[in-house]
Amino acid sequence: MQFFIGMVPPDEYKNKIMQFQNQWANNFLIDVVEPHITVKAQGGLTSDKDWLGKVYSICESFPSFEIVLNKPAFFGDSVLFLTVDSDKIYDLHKKIIEAVSPTEEIIKQYLELGDYTAHLTLGQTYFGLTSEELKDMAYRAEKELIPYPTFEANFLRVYQEIEANKYFKYIDIPLK
Repeated sequence: MQFFIGMVPPDEYKNKIMQFQNQWANNFLIDVVEPHITVKAQGGLTSDKDWLGKVYSICESFPSFEIVLNKPAFFGDSVLFLTVDSDKIYDLHKKIIEAVSPTEEIIKQYLELGDYTAHLTLGQTYFGLTSEELKDMAYRAEKELIPYPTFEANFLRVYQEIEANKYFKYIDIPLK
């Protein structure tokens, strides 16, 4: 049983992204998890859930903040995402990492702290798309997903893996 922590865009824009993703029949990312921005990856979020109380404590004192979604970009040629503009999401990420205390190896494995890039994934080759399809998706995203929203991030969503590569909402934790 794995967990990760993210933030979701407003429902209206989340649904717009899902409709966009559904235009590619082999985009299996939509079967894995809803559109989200990962704040803390799986590493260190153990099934005993000891970390959950620490995350609640952080959220009780961390104020809501603004997130700006922006133009598409790539990690290599295998992951297409919307960029995220928000200094506060990096602060929140760091606080959660410090509280959960994953090993240095796990931090590196999950590209956290100095390697963390806040983003909202639209598609990736690991979940069925080709590099060419991702290029087409990026081109179309700049036309179909505008205007990119600015929204108030006022809660974290904890996701739980219910079967291999299927994550659903476990709990929402409000920010201060």
